[in-house]
Amino acid sequence: MATETEPQTRSSEAGAAEFPDWNSRRYTSFKPRKGKRASLYEDVTVDIQPDPDRYLTQNWIMAFADGTPTYHTSWSALQSSDWHEFRDPNEEWERSIYVRNSTVEKHLALTTHTAKAEGAYQRIDPTWLKVLERHVLATKHAEYWLGMEVFLVAQRDAMTNMINNEIAVNSADKLRYAQDLVLYGMDLAEVLPGFSNTVAREAWLEDTNWQAARDNLEQITTSPDWSEQVFAANMLYEPLVLEPFRSGFVLQTAAPHGDFVTPVIVGTAEWDYERHLRASLELFGMLSDDPVFGARNRQVMEGWLRKYLPMSVEALRRLQPIWSQPRIKETTFADAYEGGRVRFNSIISSLHLTVPTGVAL
Repeated sequence: MATETEPQTRSSEAGAAEFPDWNSRRYTSFKPRKGKRASLYEDVTVDIQPDPDRYLTQNWIMAFADGTPTYHTSWSALQSSDWHEFRDPNEEWERSIYVRNSTVEKHLALTTHTAKAEGAYQRIDPTWLKVLERHVLATKHAEYWLGMEVFLVAQRDAMTNMINNEIAVNSADKLRYAQDLVLYGMDLAEVLPGFSNTVAREAWLEDTNWQAARDNLEQITTSPDWSEQVFAANMLYEPLVLEPFRSGFVLQTAAPHGDFVTPVIVGTAEWDYERHLRASLELFGMLSDDPVFGARNRQVMEGWLRKYLPMSVEALRRLQPIWSQPRIKETTFADAYEGGRVRFNSIISSLHLTVPTGVAL
């Protein structure tokens, strides 16, 4: 007869037994990030993808043709004593993603519809329209590449559902914003005679201002390491190339030239980056502070700084002539460069990394 401390078998199923909280709807097999109860995000995200370290006693169910398992630690130069520790600080899951992006698109649709109805596009300063046509819309190609060729690829190889879920959201946000820029260009071409949607593509492929930025992005996509791709994109390319252009130029310059629509669209990308930077800092901070692999992980990340920092700094510097093209000089390139430098140094400091000698901003 079983004692009071022994589990009580309740069926003929193998292993079926009563155990603490066995019939509770609040039972969780993981430690919640905050308090004793899991958040809704954790309930629908954590352990959706099990692995041999948690519950899969028979190893991965599927493997590639060469025998490589479904997920493998060799796909990242960074290592973790517990990949499952990561939680997205934004706590985004399927429903919240759809609700947020639906709200964004409704807001943008209302803004552009009103602008067309009121003739706002025709009142934009011609010098700013040229910059908008050639350079602002050129960034749709960078955003698309990040979404499709960096984050979409990286999320497949990330080690847990919580990590690849956040990277997948990063991919979706980039692709949504790239599409927003495409649709915006189509609206402008529809109402403004002579406005061309092909000029931006030409600038991205051939304009000397953008070639270093394009090369930098292409170099990121050549890495087979998913964590290197995310690190290079969110810790270097975004704060040192795209954010200074969006925040330090477009958002400062558009309104004085009579353009109140572009800042609304570009502002959504700034909001997206704030959220994904917060998540990336959580991920790489976890790896930097890992009790077992932390020191080695910091060495790996500092190697990535040596590789990508010169590229990103050069990419930003090559954009400098664009600041002089609008009629009203609302801000300077030096201001944008300083903003990027401060942001980058804040990121590196929070990860306890040292910028290698000779490659500092």
